Amino acid sequence: MGLFQYIETSVENEIGFITLNRPKQLNALNRTMVGEIVSAAEEFDRDTQVKVILLSGHGKAFSAGADIDEMANDNPVRLELLNQFADWDRLSLVKKPIIGAVKSFVFGGGFELALSCDLLIAAGDTLFSFPEVTLGVMPGAGGTQRLTKLVGKTKALEWILTAERINAETALKYGIINKIVAPELLMEEAIAFARKITAQPSLAVRMIKDSVNKAVDYSLYEGMQYERKNFYLLFASEDQKEGMAAFVEKRKPNFTGR
Repeated sequence: MGLFQYIETSVENEIGFITLNRPKQLNALNRTMVGEIVSAAEEFDRDTQVKVILLSGHGKAFSAGADIDEMANDNPVRLELLNQFADWDRLSLVKKPIIGAVKSFVFGGGFELALSCDLLIAAGDTLFSFPEVTLGVMPGAGGTQRLTKLVGKTKALEWILTAERINAETALKYGIINKIVAPELLMEEAIAFARKITAQPSLAVRMIKDSVNKAVDYSLYEGMQYERKNFYLLFASEDQKEGMAAFVEKRKPNFTGR
């Protein structure tokens, strides 16, 4: 893993940790930082010692949004040439589960980063918001799309058009997050959650994530055909043979990720 300017990374117990590290700026996301997050996630995706990626933020907040100073004077041609959202597209191609541990402010680009995670654990003090409309713009890294697919058109429009702040309880009610925990227990609970997944056979975990993601965009019939092929494919794995043999023999399986 290379050295990064705006994030910290580490590996422990099959969990790859990515920690946003601009606490004085409330982990505001500049372009370099987003590129580092994506590069780290891709490296963990290739690392056979990592089964789950855990994304969090140093300091008070997860992320208060994009770095406005960086983009205030941009124009359409510059944005097109920068193609900055290509990094976000790469993040969606990571095959291993990404768990977000979020707290305090999860605004704008920070909210889009959280929505790019597969699972979210939130501290009880967390607030989510898309404030872009108050700046004369709109979410551009998938916010209008991911939020709408999660909560439906009417609530997504309400929240994005008004820049309303959504508390953790509301986020849980609408399926944006998986669990609310006490702020002081956020990382402990997120790691415990990640460990439940690292205990599972990694190939099956990858195929499950792949199939569930396809369900978001495919018709029911198309999704079921895709699911079926992944189901069949897992029967070529050593883990399938081991898992079913262990069940028959009434013992604990020893999965190897092959």
